Amino acid sequence: MLKLDETKYNDYLISNDKKLLSLEKIYEFLSKSYWANNRTKEVINESIKNSECYGIYLDNNQVGFARLVTDYSVMYWLCDVYIDVKHRKKGLGKKLMETIIKNDQLINLTGILGTKDAHQLYEKYGFVNAQGFMRRKVE
Repeated sequence: MLKLDETKYNDYLISNDKKLLSLEKIYEFLSKSYWANNRTKEVINESIKNSECYGIYLDNNQVGFARLVTDYSVMYWLCDVYIDVKHRKKGLGKKLMETIIKNDQLINLTGILGTKDAHQLYEKYGFVNAQGFMRRKVE
């Protein structure tokens, strides 16, 4: 389990405190995504229980989310990164990535992620496009 990690950014709070997460907001976010729009609330809830999570909050309302699956020693898989449309273009995705990659417990681990459309964002934080990436698709 990651130690409590909180960052202030303008009027926003970025935190990995799961007690702050809004499952309803996360379900709303992921239902709008291209990668998780068919997940049930039960599956999303279970994935959160079994992962490290970061939320972004403005006035106690969740406006962003990211989930990490890790072994805490070799690697982490960054997934389900989502910023509410009304809060995009404010640097929140960049600050979220900076917060995650600078976490003392993740800093020396290999990070892995998959994206169709945000390569430029992730490349700024040391991620490279690895053509040999393989994935097992579950029907």
